[in-house]
Amino acid sequence: MKYKIEIKPRAMKDLRGMPRDRIENILAKIECLQDNMAGDVKRLTNHTPEYRLRAGDYRVLFEVADDIITVCRVKHRKDAYI
Repeated sequence: MKYKIEIKPRAMKDLRGMPRDRIENILAKIECLQDNMAGDVKRLTNHTPEYRLRAGDYRVLFEVADDIITVCRVKHRKDAYI
């Protein structure tokens, strides 16, 4: 299944504060989600948003509804689950 990717403004703000090479790496991983949620994806329990994608030391937190993946936040792993 091919998913459509939407990135919320808060996630874009999270990305703007990062070094350029990290941003490129994270965006490449997000693009891989389009094809059957490929990558290091895990469903979270008792946490909103419901899913996370591991991108090095960063976690991309996202939700899935029908064929749309909505990226909610991009946070360093030490802050991602607080």
